[in-house]
Amino acid sequence: MNLHAIRAIYGFEMARFRRTMFQSLFTPVLTTSLYFVVFGAAMGGRLHEVQGVPYGAFIIPGLMLLTVLSESIANASFGIYLPRFTGTIYELLSAPIGTIEALAGYVGAAASKSLILALVILATARCFVPYHIVHPLWAIVFLLLITVSFSLFGFILGCFADGFEKLQIVPLMIVTPLTFLGGTFYSVDMLPKPWSTITLFNPIVYLVNGLRWAFYGIADVNIAIAAGIICLFLVGCAGIVTYIFTTGWRLRT
Repeated sequence: MNLHAIRAIYGFEMARFRRTMFQSLFTPVLTTSLYFVVFGAAMGGRLHEVQGVPYGAFIIPGLMLLTVLSESIANASFGIYLPRFTGTIYELLSAPIGTIEALAGYVGAAASKSLILALVILATARCFVPYHIVHPLWAIVFLLLITVSFSLFGFILGCFADGFEKLQIVPLMIVTPLTFLGGTFYSVDMLPKPWSTITLFNPIVYLVNGLRWAFYGIADVNIAIAAGIICLFLVGCAGIVTYIFTTGWRLRT
């Protein structure tokens, strides 16, 4: 394994993050604060507790996921699209770098940025509500699986996009609405029939509940199913990205 290549790609991507660190970190802090002020004041006064957890603490996993999903996709898609747009992708393809090295560099950097933002959101949430993580190890595992899998998904989008505006279509038009409708601010059990059943077809529901179970030990779905879905998504995205790098499809055009 070419560790020097991994460090070079990873360092280049993280350097871009450092150059825009203020807006990269200030935005999630401001957004999280607004969610707590708006939803905490509007709904927290009516829903003091959800499944035995104070409402302010209940929405923390969903808020983390809302930012982590969008940032993982955005960082990974832009990271691979920019070399395609500028033509520097050919230098990468001609270098003695394998698929593993390229993925470790690009996806590792995108996942690292998302994990940093997740920690920032946790620190911001502490300023508004007290909370305690019941299964910290599982919380780390779920966050790693989610950030890596959606970074791979963003990498695929960056390979397919043929314009900067198309990088935002899937995150804004599909992922964000599914996240809002996936139990971010409520429990699925609170929905009437048939919406509670229809919601279970939303894959984001399983991600939110997996992370919420790691935090508070409560969930609306089977945790084994939630872990299986994210693992299948991770394997599927890894297979597609491996095919793209092996064949050069959408990278050389």
